[in-house]
Amino acid sequence: MKRALAIFAKTPLPGLVKTRLTPPLSPEQGADLYRCMLLDTVARARSLPVDTFIFYHGSEQFFRESAPGVALIPQHESCLGGRLEKAFSALDSLGYGARVVIGTDAPDLPLAFIDEAFFRMEGGSDVVFGPAEDGGYYLVALRGAHGGLFRDIPWSGPEVLAVSLERAREARLVTALLPTWYDVDGFEDLFRPGLSDPSNGAPLTRGFISGLGIGTGQRADAV
Repeated sequence: MKRALAIFAKTPLPGLVKTRLTPPLSPEQGADLYRCMLLDTVARARSLPVDTFIFYHGSEQFFRESAPGVALIPQHESCLGGRLEKAFSALDSLGYGARVVIGTDAPDLPLAFIDEAFFRMEGGSDVVFGPAEDGGYYLVALRGAHGGLFRDIPWSGPEVLAVSLERAREARLVTALLPTWYDVDGFEDLFRPGLSDPSNGAPLTRGFISGLGIGTGQRADAV
């Protein structure tokens, strides 16, 4: 079964990315953090035995220059559910049976979790979710033509995963869950020890956080 890993990403422009961190970060810092997380995510994906795609929003030139050699596909102009549905359909049309989609908000996500998603699909699961601590998911994987699963989901709310699981149950899909992880959405998330761990495989993100003077033992209210 051909494996495809899709990364959903935007051009890192001030005021358009990481807006939940501004303030206390400036819009320029928010964009720089997003760029670091994006490039770390792409670099780590390259080490996996899969075909990697960036489904991008914004400047194609930026992604060609920043991620040379990675296949680029523009995101569909729609809500997240529509973009996911179109992305899975596009990869299906290219002959990929096992398809995983991630974002850029978990630059230190263990690569073993992505491997596990492919393993679960190749073992018979129709859909695999990577639960995020906020009630959403940091990863979703699909085998087969089930893109309609993502329609009418209350995106950005705490019930995203719960509603998606119910939809999968109603469709009688074989579903698997990965270990829970976190997204970097708010300023407090920058204080997570894993992001400052020298072995996390995300050196650009780690360097950005270090430049803010954030250490693993600090509290957010001390900055």
